[in-house]
Amino acid sequence: MLDTVARSGKPLGDPVMRDHLPPAVGSPEHLSDQVEALLCFRRGGGRTVLARQRIPYPFHATRTFYLDPARPEVATLYLQSASGGLYRGDRLALSIAADSHTAVHVTTQASAIVHRTHARGVVQSTRIEIGEHAFAALTPDPLVLFPGAEIACATDITLASTASAILTDGLAHHDPEGGARPFERYSNAVVVHGADGAVLLADRGSLPGELIFGPISPLGPFRAVGTLLVLGQGSDRCDPRALEDRLATCGCVGGMSKLPNNAGIGGRILAASGGALARGLETAFAVAFEALVGVPPARRRK
Repeated sequence: MLDTVARSGKPLGDPVMRDHLPPAVGSPEHLSDQVEALLCFRRGGGRTVLARQRIPYPFHATRTFYLDPARPEVATLYLQSASGGLYRGDRLALSIAADSHTAVHVTTQASAIVHRTHARGVVQSTRIEIGEHAFAALTPDPLVLFPGAEIACATDITLASTASAILTDGLAHHDPEGGARPFERYSNAVVVHGADGAVLLADRGSLPGELIFGPISPLGPFRAVGTLLVLGQGSDRCDPRALEDRLATCGCVGGMSKLPNNAGIGGRILAASGGALARGLETAFAVAFEALVGVPPARRRK
């Protein structure tokens, strides 16, 4: 199940679960045959600019948008896929660097489909480095896992002492034939480091698709699950109970709490469908953005 938060920085859960987690970011296994995109943001002309980028196929990125009149320095960038989804054996990596005093939001245009992987699962990894007095948000739309799909995700975040961040992820299941054929497995690992390299949070888990439709489903009656992390400076202004109440208004169930080592707040979001989860994650992002940035976000059109 996706419910393993470690105070010591070590993963919880049984050895079988840990065997299915993705390789560590930067490890030789992780680097083998991968395609990596790079986005570097800096402060320039009173706003955040994309100073450097490397966008190989199948990645595609829009230009930066400045959507928030009350905070015109915030840059929003949409990542897209030119391949029609994620396929067997794909190994994709994304590195984001937010220099000091920048404010950036990276999101996606739509959900990515994970197709049947035939014993060669997808590996998707992300590294985010956030400088002093900088804000970064990464909020991709929930993954849609087709029958037989397997994906292992890994995210490594380094926060400067005055930095803040929002991270969301999620998944939903879909059988194009209208049945209940399960996906193979979804694994996820998020590690948050402080400026000194110390591990503030390690959140690792794995979900076999066959469990979703069984009598002991870890999701209960729900069919989609997401994660929200609000990290760093200002995260204490995001009230867990108020966030849960807002999620309830869009048909989601949220379980939010303070994270270990004063890293921030975070938790899981359950929904009946991928569409409901997407609305819940959008709502959660809006609440967290206002807490960290000081104003409600303008709508991110998709």
